[in-house]
Amino acid sequence: MKRTGRRRSSVWDCFEQVGTFVRCTKCDATLKYCGGATSSMMNHMSRHHQSAAPDEDEKPVMCSVRCTEEEESTSNADVAHVAVMSPSINMTAAPPERDYGERKRLKRSSVWDIFVKVDDEVHCTMCDTKLKYRSSTTSMMYHIKNKHPDAVPNDGVSPATHAEVTELISRMIEKDMLPVSVVSGDGFRELLAYTVHSYKMPSPADVTRIIEGHFHEKVEELVVQLGRVEKVALTADFWTALPFQRYVTVSCSFITDDWQGRSAVLQTHKLPSDGRAAPDVVTEKLLGTVRTWGVAGKVTACVHNGPRGAPSAQACARVTWDYATCFATTLQLAVSDGLSEDLVRIIVGAGRLVWHFNHNLLASEALEQKQVQMCLPQHKLVQSSKARWDTICDMFQHLLEQRWAIKAVLSDRTITNRQEAQTLEIEDDCWQIIENFTPVLATLKWATTVISAETEVSISNIYPITFSLVQTHLVPKENDVEQVSEFKLRVQKSLRNHMEVDSKNLASKPALIASMLDPRHKHLSFLTPTGRLAAKVKLHELVSKLDVITATVATKDEQHETPITPDISQVALPSQMRSDTKNTMVLLLGDNYSSSYATDSEAQVDYYLRDIAPSLDINPLDWWRVNGPRFPKLATLARHYLCVPGVSLPSLLSETGQTFATMRTRLSPEHVDVMIFVNRNA
Repeated sequence: MKRTGRRRSSVWDCFEQVGTFVRCTKCDATLKYCGGATSSMMNHMSRHHQSAAPDEDEKPVMCSVRCTEEEESTSNADVAHVAVMSPSINMTAAPPERDYGERKRLKRSSVWDIFVKVDDEVHCTMCDTKLKYRSSTTSMMYHIKNKHPDAVPNDGVSPATHAEVTELISRMIEKDMLPVSVVSGDGFRELLAYTVHSYKMPSPADVTRIIEGHFHEKVEELVVQLGRVEKVALTADFWTALPFQRYVTVSCSFITDDWQGRSAVLQTHKLPSDGRAAPDVVTEKLLGTVRTWGVAGKVTACVHNGPRGAPSAQACARVTWDYATCFATTLQLAVSDGLSEDLVRIIVGAGRLVWHFNHNLLASEALEQKQVQMCLPQHKLVQSSKARWDTICDMFQHLLEQRWAIKAVLSDRTITNRQEAQTLEIEDDCWQIIENFTPVLATLKWATTVISAETEVSISNIYPITFSLVQTHLVPKENDVEQVSEFKLRVQKSLRNHMEVDSKNLASKPALIASMLDPRHKHLSFLTPTGRLAAKVKLHELVSKLDVITATVATKDEQHETPITPDISQVALPSQMRSDTKNTMVLLLGDNYSSSYATDSEAQVDYYLRDIAPSLDINPLDWWRVNGPRFPKLATLARHYLCVPGVSLPSLLSETGQTFATMRTRLSPEHVDVMIFVNRNA
């Protein structure tokens, strides 16, 4: 395009045209160039280079622009009239000029339609979230995109700023738990250089500072949350990273005022690799975490997955809370105790068969063809994992489903030779054991899944499920094969020992107290009459202790202000009230005289236990949100005990949980605490 008869805008002193774009010679920013308009360039100069901005009193004039196509002759060219900006041209017959003396007002970001600035913070008007304000709208835009995607402002399509790209890189490292050194990788730098023009790659130290800033913001938010709750529960998740680094991640769980369950990671501590003095070291780490986060005296119980089982008596004496073993770990130990040599041999043989079909292309394709011919589900075989016993159940279920297709492939000598088939073939009696063994494993897997659910109050389910397994599902049946009957008895014995179901102190266990405070299980029908009586006595004892604490607090308050109770006999009642017997009775006996709400502690417990139990699909926290005012003291205890999780890491058995467990092993020791904190508390 050739420009003729027009005065060149002074903004071109700072820009140069590159195809359909213009590039700023001062900061290398790239802008879209559309049909001769320089307004975007003027706006850029006013916003980012005020000292070098051209005069803003440029007026539009009409001039000719000759557009010539290289393929056509100049005689057939078209002449178009467009309005362009010219610095100083006076038009004699022009209308009265508009005053352009004021600077053009910078465009206001639309995030301010959702956020309000208060001092050095910004408050989200949609969810009342508070963020630190540092003269940038990046964190606000990120919050809106993640928490309120439907309200994302539409400011037009514009390239991301370098600060936004750096922020997104930091968020990516946090979400995927990548090593900070990823920003130093050559491939990553090439990718950013190609996608973001003139982008200056941040150093690992720069990214670390940004992540630490996110860390401190989340710490401040969590401290405020923990300051509002009465009780919390701790979880101690022991895990190992390569090479042989041992850690314990301490988390907390609590219930908010509106009966919402919440959990957050507090700290990750490095443990001695030799394992010496482990109980004392772990106890010291837990006490340090409690002091650091200001929850001393608020901890109800601590759930752990320690390999040594329950902490020593000396370690328990140093803390004020109860300990509980992770139910998933307990079930893992029980299943391991129940596996006999015959069952182990069958599991190994089944794993060898699955490995053959997953790694032999010819056999895998033949299996797919047999599935189609036999009208079987086209599922792939699942390989079991030594670290997860529940994968044995998945492996057996798929083998049983594809049994006859597998036999057909192994019998085809064009695919599997005789020697290999004899090695891989599972005998008929082993197939019978697998068929009899799989439903038992499926029941145990369901139990773990229920306890590990993040959306469910889990500790209250532990003893109802444990007694159901011991008294029903793990009782040998007449049609059970010998190996399965032996497995049931072994697992039953192991669960009785680890869960202490026959202990005289069972009523004092946090899990059983939580079962009583869960309206679905409060009848404790799985216990003997003696056990139910002991649990009821324990509940009365806890309510009495709560009364003592409440009375102590009330006494302290009375020392500051002593209320004066008027003498009713000396109060001059209005004539209308004197004639109203009903109002007089209310004044004498109290407003709550006819209320169904119990005020006496013992009466509350009795009314609660006699109340109709809800169905099993009801969330107990929803029930307490509605019925808490009826039983205020029991509602307080329910907050204390229903916040205790049943497992140390709720999502460990899910794919997401397994991915997280794998990702955290690649973190460096100096970043492991911060990275896990920002990842799990996102």
